[in-house]
Amino acid sequence: MKKVLFSAMLLAGFAMNAQAQEFPDDIKPLMSKYTCTACHKVDTKLVGPAYTEVAKRKYTDARIVELIAAPKPEHWPGYPPMAALKVPAEDALKIASWINTLAPKKGAKKKA
Repeated sequence: MKKVLFSAMLLAGFAMNAQAQEFPDDIKPLMSKYTCTACHKVDTKLVGPAYTEVAKRKYTDARIVELIAAPKPEHWPGYPPMAALKVPAEDALKIASWINTLAPKKGAKKKA
Protein backbone atom coordinates (compact mmCIF):
# COMPACT_ATOMS: atom_id res chain seq x y z
CA MET A 1 0.00 0.00 0.00
CA LYS A 2 2.85 2.37 0.84
CA LYS A 3 4.45 1.72 -2.55
CA VAL A 4 1.18 2.50 -4.35
CA LEU A 5 0.72 5.73 -2.38
CA PHE A 6 4.34 6.79 -3.01
CA SER A 7 3.99 6.01 -6.72
CA ALA A 8 0.78 8.03 -6.95
CA MET A 9 2.40 10.99 -5.20
CA LEU A 10 5.44 10.76 -7.47
CA LEU A 11 3.30 10.71 -10.61
CA ALA A 12 1.24 13.65 -9.34
CA GLY A 13 4.46 15.58 -8.78
CA PHE A 14 5.62 14.88 -12.31
CA ALA A 15 2.23 15.94 -13.68
CA MET A 16 2.35 19.20 -11.75
CA ASN A 17 5.85 19.94 -13.02
CA ALA A 18 4.82 19.15 -16.58
CA GLN A 19 2.03 21.72 -16.37
CA ALA A 20 4.12 24.45 -14.74
CA GLN A 21 4.96 27.38 -16.96
CA GLU A 22 8.57 27.96 -17.80
CA PHE A 23 10.45 31.21 -18.30
CA PRO A 24 10.70 32.27 -21.97
CA ASP A 25 14.10 31.73 -23.57
CA ASP A 26 14.87 35.47 -23.70
CA ILE A 27 13.97 36.04 -20.02
CA LYS A 28 15.38 32.88 -18.43
CA PRO A 29 19.04 34.04 -18.54
CA LEU A 30 18.13 37.31 -16.80
CA MET A 31 16.16 35.50 -14.12
CA SER A 32 19.11 33.20 -13.46
CA LYS A 33 21.70 35.98 -13.58
CA TYR A 34 19.91 38.04 -10.92
CA THR A 35 18.90 34.96 -8.88
CA CYS A 36 15.17 35.66 -9.28
CA THR A 37 14.56 31.93 -9.73
CA ALA A 38 15.79 31.26 -6.19
CA CYS A 39 12.56 32.71 -4.80
CA HIS A 40 10.06 32.95 -7.66
CA LYS A 41 8.49 30.70 -10.27
CA VAL A 42 6.26 31.71 -13.15
CA ASP A 43 2.98 30.32 -11.85
CA THR A 44 3.74 28.64 -8.53
CA LYS A 45 4.36 30.13 -5.09
CA LEU A 46 7.90 29.42 -3.92
CA VAL A 47 9.60 31.62 -1.31
CA GLY A 48 8.01 34.65 -2.95
CA PRO A 49 4.83 35.00 -4.96
CA ALA A 50 4.49 33.55 -8.44
CA TYR A 51 5.03 36.05 -11.22
CA THR A 52 1.45 35.45 -12.33
CA GLU A 53 0.35 36.78 -8.92
CA VAL A 54 2.59 39.83 -9.28
CA ALA A 55 1.07 40.49 -12.71
CA LYS A 56 -2.43 40.49 -11.21
CA ARG A 57 -1.44 43.55 -9.17
CA LYS A 58 -1.25 45.52 -12.44
CA TYR A 59 1.87 47.47 -11.50
CA THR A 60 3.33 49.49 -14.35
CA ASP A 61 6.66 48.34 -15.78
CA ALA A 62 8.29 51.37 -14.14
CA ARG A 63 6.79 50.48 -10.76
CA ILE A 64 8.07 46.91 -10.98
CA VAL A 65 11.55 48.25 -11.79
CA GLU A 66 11.33 50.45 -8.66
CA LEU A 67 10.17 47.51 -6.54
CA ILE A 68 13.05 45.33 -7.71
CA ALA A 69 15.48 47.98 -6.42
CA ALA A 70 13.46 48.90 -3.31
CA PRO A 71 10.99 46.15 -2.39
CA LYS A 72 7.96 46.95 -0.24
CA PRO A 73 7.36 43.92 2.01
CA GLU A 74 4.06 45.42 3.15
CA HIS A 75 2.74 44.79 -0.38
CA TRP A 76 3.10 41.04 0.18
CA PRO A 77 2.12 40.07 3.73
CA GLY A 78 2.77 36.43 4.51
CA TYR A 79 5.97 36.30 2.47
CA PRO A 80 9.51 36.90 3.72
CA PRO A 81 10.82 40.35 2.77
CA MET A 82 12.56 40.50 -0.59
CA ALA A 83 16.10 41.81 -0.63
CA ALA A 84 16.80 44.83 -2.79
CA LEU A 85 18.45 43.78 -6.03
CA LYS A 86 20.92 45.73 -8.13
CA VAL A 87 19.56 44.99 -11.57
CA PRO A 88 20.51 47.39 -14.36
CA ALA A 89 17.51 49.43 -15.50
CA GLU A 90 17.49 47.90 -19.00
CA ASP A 91 17.37 44.34 -17.64
CA ALA A 92 14.87 45.23 -14.92
CA LEU A 93 12.59 46.76 -17.55
CA LYS A 94 12.76 43.59 -19.68
CA ILE A 95 11.81 41.54 -16.62
CA ALA A 96 9.00 43.93 -15.67
CA SER A 97 7.58 43.95 -19.20
CA TRP A 98 7.57 40.16 -19.27
CA ILE A 99 5.88 39.94 -15.85
CA ASN A 100 3.10 42.16 -17.14
CA THR A 101 2.49 39.82 -20.08
CA LEU A 102 1.27 37.32 -17.49
CA ALA A 103 -1.64 39.50 -16.36
CA PRO A 104 -5.07 38.07 -17.04
CA LYS A 105 -6.56 39.48 -20.21
CA LYS A 106 -9.78 41.49 -19.98
CA GLY A 107 -12.77 39.40 -20.85
CA ALA A 108 -10.83 36.15 -20.47
CA LYS A 109 -12.92 33.40 -18.93
CA LYS A 110 -11.63 31.77 -15.78
CA LYS A 111 -10.79 28.11 -16.07
CA ALA A 112 -13.09 25.83 -14.11
